[in-house]
Amino acid sequence: MKFSRGLIALLVIGALVLYGVTFYNGTITAEEEVRNQWSKVESAYQLRADKSMNLEAIVTNAADFEKETLMGVVEARSKATSVNVDANNLSPENIQAFQQAQDQFSGSLSRLLVTIERYPELKAMNLYGDFMAEYSGMEQRIKTERDRFNDKAKTFNTRIKRFPGNLLAGMFGFAEKGYFESKPGSEDAPQLFKR
Repeated sequence: MKFSRGLIALLVIGALVLYGVTFYNGTITAEEEVRNQWSKVESAYQLRADKSMNLEAIVTNAADFEKETLMGVVEARSKATSVNVDANNLSPENIQAFQQAQDQFSGSLSRLLVTIERYPELKAMNLYGDFMAEYSGMEQRIKTERDRFNDKAKTFNTRIKRFPGNLLAGMFGFAEKGYFESKPGSEDAPQLFKR
């Protein structure tokens, strides 16, 4: 009788250890997927920042327009590229700070593009047309990578919040990852022309 109780206890302990190891390894894999996807988000934003230099060159060489708008883009790009989030600390607060810097850059680029619309000679230029096609693709890539990041973060967060994994997650030091969220007012369609 003592032998069977000892065997049962050993089997239960073995099953718990096996579950703990499986949970830990699976969560490490999920966390690495989040980090990998975060690097793709950063890459997409970096591409946009790099390509915006081309837009600046096109506009500067082709039109004499409001320097304030161009300077706003230059400053916003500088801020957007200076906000770095450590892939090991993807907290909701850090994601939000990164997103705010990127939103400010997007707003500056939008104002620049509206300014450019006032100059018909720019629209006829091949460089401008090529850039606009590239810009549209870059924004779509950013959206795609952000959506994929949110999916990976959701998978990870769900894993560490579910019972009994939530008990082990804290013990192993796993913390919730932040999400990209839409900025306030984005549910309203933008007004392209003033009335």
